[in-house]
Amino acid sequence: MTVTGTTPISGSKQSRRRVIVAVVVAALIGAIAIDTKVVQIGSETDLRQQAFDPDRFGQSEFPRIRDFVAGRAPDAADLVAALDADRDAAIADYGRVAGAFPVLTARLTGVVGDGSSGIFEIAVDDLPDGPQIRVQTGPAINGTELRDITGDIEFGNFTNQIEYQNAGAGINRAMAAEALSGLDRDALPGQTVTVTGVFTMINPASWLITPVTFEVAP
Repeated sequence: MTVTGTTPISGSKQSRRRVIVAVVVAALIGAIAIDTKVVQIGSETDLRQQAFDPDRFGQSEFPRIRDFVAGRAPDAADLVAALDADRDAAIADYGRVAGAFPVLTARLTGVVGDGSSGIFEIAVDDLPDGPQIRVQTGPAINGTELRDITGDIEFGNFTNQIEYQNAGAGINRAMAAEALSGLDRDALPGQTVTVTGVFTMINPASWLITPVTFEVAP
């Protein structure tokens, strides 16, 4: 009588199979390791750090914005004269058009007058018949003049309109922290100040300046 059954797998074949399985497993583990990136919490590659932070953005951008404005700003009297002579040329020389209105740079020295909500009138000696000039000193700084003046911080650089608006607010806060920190607003009226800043020229007869530097005479 013939007996049929499964032929036992030899020890050598079992050993080869175990080696092959081990090699395949090792290869898979190696591939996973290669494709896996270790991210240290708080590092630049941490996704939480990659999310847009308006204050970090403002702190990074404000120094170059300040230097840009300081290097381009004319004396207020010279700006008035330039605008009277050739408005378009003055805007090209000392600012730019951002949206519907031009934003312009200016530098002035004057005496602080009345103020409300951190916004003070400034009487400039060489502009007795010029525009009304006011400067915002905070604590809250409004507007997007500092964001817009250089021309290279554009909506397309951001995910959406909210992020774009927050970028401007972050720059304003960075400016306030550097230029207006410790300012005694209650003591400003009657003081002589020197201001360099930016304003949106909605009404040529009224300037509301957002400063990049604000110095109170001793």
